[in-house]
Amino acid sequence: MGASYSGSAFRAAAAPTATAITAPGRGSSLTLTTFTEPVALTDAALADEIGRRRTFAIISHPDAGKTTLTEKLLLYGGAIRSAGSVKSRRSDRHATSDWLEMEQERGISITASVLHFDYQGFRINLLDTPGHQDFSEDTYRALTAADSAIMLLDNRKGVETQTRKLFSVCRKRRLPIHTFVNKCDRVGEDPLGLLDDVQVELGIDCFVSTWPVRRDGRLVGVYDRERAKIWLYSDMGDHGKSRPDATLVDLESDELEAVIGTESVERLAEEIDLLEIAGTEADYEAVARGEASPVCFGSALTNFGVDIFLERFLALAPPPTARESTDGVVEPAEHPFSGFVFKVQANMDPRHRDRVAFVRVCSGEFDEGAEAIVSRTGQKLRLAQPQEFMARERVHAESNAVAGDVVGLLDRGSLRVGDTVAVGRPVEYPGVPRFSPEHFAQIHIEDALRRKHLDRGLRHLAEEGTILLLFAPSITGPIPIVGAVGSLQFDVLLDRLEREYSVSARLERLPFHCARWVTGPDKAIDKIANAYGRRRVVDADGAALILFDNEWTLRRSMEQEEDLTFHDVQPRKAADA
Repeated sequence: MGASYSGSAFRAAAAPTATAITAPGRGSSLTLTTFTEPVALTDAALADEIGRRRTFAIISHPDAGKTTLTEKLLLYGGAIRSAGSVKSRRSDRHATSDWLEMEQERGISITASVLHFDYQGFRINLLDTPGHQDFSEDTYRALTAADSAIMLLDNRKGVETQTRKLFSVCRKRRLPIHTFVNKCDRVGEDPLGLLDDVQVELGIDCFVSTWPVRRDGRLVGVYDRERAKIWLYSDMGDHGKSRPDATLVDLESDELEAVIGTESVERLAEEIDLLEIAGTEADYEAVARGEASPVCFGSALTNFGVDIFLERFLALAPPPTARESTDGVVEPAEHPFSGFVFKVQANMDPRHRDRVAFVRVCSGEFDEGAEAIVSRTGQKLRLAQPQEFMARERVHAESNAVAGDVVGLLDRGSLRVGDTVAVGRPVEYPGVPRFSPEHFAQIHIEDALRRKHLDRGLRHLAEEGTILLLFAPSITGPIPIVGAVGSLQFDVLLDRLEREYSVSARLERLPFHCARWVTGPDKAIDKIANAYGRRRVVDADGAALILFDNEWTLRRSMEQEEDLTFHDVQPRKAADA
């Protein structure tokens, strides 16, 4: 008889005062100290707290099951009572991680959200990101705040277009990437073929951590390569709403043969032998460098294999690491507090029309009441009322945030995406880049009396990064033009203007398909902008852009004007204006 556990016996609770964590397959353990009240931490306690932080994002192509996997991780962490709902801490209300009304109506993730929970001594900060390519800029901003990433693949499709794009962002940042092949409860591609697909398409080495175990094509468990044993799962009969029971058995056990049959056992043994002979050996140092990825197979729908994947990921994923700044390398355990804004969200609470700036803590601990400096403006900012999140729900932080955490600051318009907030020293982290849009439209309203409401809504949504707000000169004054990386952002814009600002608007599409910020002599800019198929506009910071009707026009302009510099990312000086 193999070892077993009951799903209900492993519900995660808040971390106790002292917790020992032992990584799977390793002998050493780390004793961690946590606090329930916001008290100043000693240097040793701060280092311990930072050591148990895991801040990561999930990247995937749409429909790979990202939202389902996210909610199953919350289920395992005890943050929700059953899959499909996020429990509010202060009421009986529930909200999914896709909390915007439009997200719930369309069934897609539109904006990144932050989810905090504790699991087996780790403090997890999960950055839930949009999968649709039209909202990839929001995903990129979230990845700047992550220390590692989970790459989610569909068992039937392997590497897809959006997966490649997001993987390239992770590679540029050298983020450690862990791969979970999802939907193995359904018939899909050959597992070895999927591994080869990842290695060829993405140029990253892969080694198997868990392998699917099937009976008549149906997933019943996973082979745990590190333990050299098999986890067999029991169907709880609730369509994946709760954590299933599992039994750990040997390959030669009678239990395994009784479940999958003699032929399936022999086939599984052959697959395991092939893995050991031809498969890539585990290289955890390469994983840390972002050059290799452990691969687990499973099903987020049924929860099979999710527990082992989460165990491996948390053991191998890095805690917060040092970050480059204008003041040199900043270590996470350094004092005092510093962090950067990677997201601004307006109207999270529609009743109060508030703005929340999401700050990734990079060093030290958040000291409520301390006076910080916003690097872009030099203005002083009181660190007050820190918020922690569970999707839309937020409460006052019960303990001090430390490096690796994400803390929300109530903002009255002084903070922007990319701002560094630091206490006691002039430090600045690399800004979060703003990419040039590919879709453009002029915005109109029928009721001229709502113009102030429109202007306020456009300004707020532009500061969030939902759109790029542009202006074109005219006889009657500047005409507002909106730019977007993906056309679905326009739908979000109109929907949120209606819901949150009571503004009914329509868009008139413009015949331009690419844009570049341009720096150089003003006469040269005007010369290019006045030619056919181009138009000069300025962004909300006053920086010049030229809109082009196609890529050929853009390339020709770049070749003709040697005195001008064309930028596909907003120039830093413009962003700081």
